[in-house]
Amino acid sequence: MSDPIVTTAPAKLNLLLRILARHADGYHGIETLFCRIGLADRLEVHRADAGVTLETTAEGLGAAENNLAVRAAHAVLEATRRPFGVHIVLEKQIPVGAGLGGGSSDAAATLVAVNALAGNAIPRHELMQIAARLGSDVPFFVSGATLALAWDRGDRMIRLPPLPRAPALLLSPATAIATADAYGWMANARGTAPLRRGALALDLESLGSWGDIARMAGNDFESPVFGRYPALRAAFESLVATRPLICRMSGSGSTLFAVYRSERDREDARMMLGRKHGDVRSTEASV
Repeated sequence: MSDPIVTTAPAKLNLLLRILARHADGYHGIETLFCRIGLADRLEVHRADAGVTLETTAEGLGAAENNLAVRAAHAVLEATRRPFGVHIVLEKQIPVGAGLGGGSSDAAATLVAVNALAGNAIPRHELMQIAARLGSDVPFFVSGATLALAWDRGDRMIRLPPLPRAPALLLSPATAIATADAYGWMANARGTAPLRRGALALDLESLGSWGDIARMAGNDFESPVFGRYPALRAAFESLVATRPLICRMSGSGSTLFAVYRSERDREDARMMLGRKHGDVRSTEASV
């Protein structure tokens, strides 16, 4: 194998997440405000003789052939028709099933790395199209943006100026939540009420500060997920009690996040929370 491409795959937060009507292909439209954070996985992507293999010590990833990074490698190799294989070494730091986009970010990093091994044969706009077919979070990570407003299936995106870098906490309960399950709970909670079809009318100039974001933030998954997991609701209420600038659940859960005015506020909050509700770790938002 040749020298690997070594890269990182950052996690994300959904500062806003609205679930819109279902498309004809069965996928729901979304409207979301993505924000990149400091927590990241590490990948080594090697050129090999043939096939796509995955090496990792992480648990809970399922079968390798279903892994998004493996699927991303196959997608690039098929599109470029390059006669070589790929070996991926993945070191996980982002929790699995946490709503932080770890699998999607791994896929995006793999897309870019394998394309580089193929001499960047796939133009950027085509790489974004492949990313959209893999998942609604993947195009954001391929774009390299720090902050972006995305809608439809995540493939329609406006890249925004980064918010000021801010200290943040991630509270990750032991429970992992499958996105498909969260959609099912949301459908049951809404019953026959129609899903929204249109995106919000947003003034992009109002998305330039954490205070502005706090006034419009929300997540449609919170109510059905909290209804299913009362302990997660209790954790959220405890996090809100630390008086952050903004506090929400990311993606379909189960990770909760809070953004603070200062590192001192964040560390005071961490002391208050302890380990009662799950793993708490410090990171930086908008990096």
